[in-house]
Amino acid sequence: METHVRLEPWSAGDFWLLERKNEPAMTQFLGGPEPAAKLADRQRRYEALSAREPAAGRMFRIAWTPAAEGPDGDRRTESVGSVGFWEREWRGEPVYEAGWGVLPEFQGHGLAVAALTELLTYVRTHGSRDSVHAFPGTDHPASNAVCRRAGFTYLGDVDFEYPPGVPHPSCNWRYRVGRPQDGLTPSG
Repeated sequence: METHVRLEPWSAGDFWLLERKNEPAMTQFLGGPEPAAKLADRQRRYEALSAREPAAGRMFRIAWTPAAEGPDGDRRTESVGSVGFWEREWRGEPVYEAGWGVLPEFQGHGLAVAALTELLTYVRTHGSRDSVHAFPGTDHPASNAVCRRAGFTYLGDVDFEYPPGVPHPSCNWRYRVGRPQDGLTPSG
């Protein structure tokens, strides 16, 4: 499977994708599905983020066109998930946080790594902060592998709140924008 992806700005028409990403299989490492009101609020935040200046962050829909033709001879572009980054303070430093999710039927083919790599290219071009962090749970080997394969550096385990107010044992991964990576050897 070819892993080239295209990042498309999040829009009002992407709410269906947010609903798919809220299914139990997609939220098992994130505290479970959110109620409808929280999903609607998340949609508003994603749209607002993508309307701000590029350095403030962005949410993107991940678009992928398979290399092989389908049974009808078409090569349709599929919406396979989302990836984004946003501003935050982490341990007194202004950084970006990144997050992603690929729908179950498209997982295991390198699409999350390809999308995160594209996102890092976008951050290098448009960002204003030196570091991008990701905080997948220590119990989520697939997302930790995505960080490792995308070139992030494992800095150790932390208690990270997700959802807000709920401490969750997480791995702290950092990507230094425009700098060689340094840090500890990833354990998971």
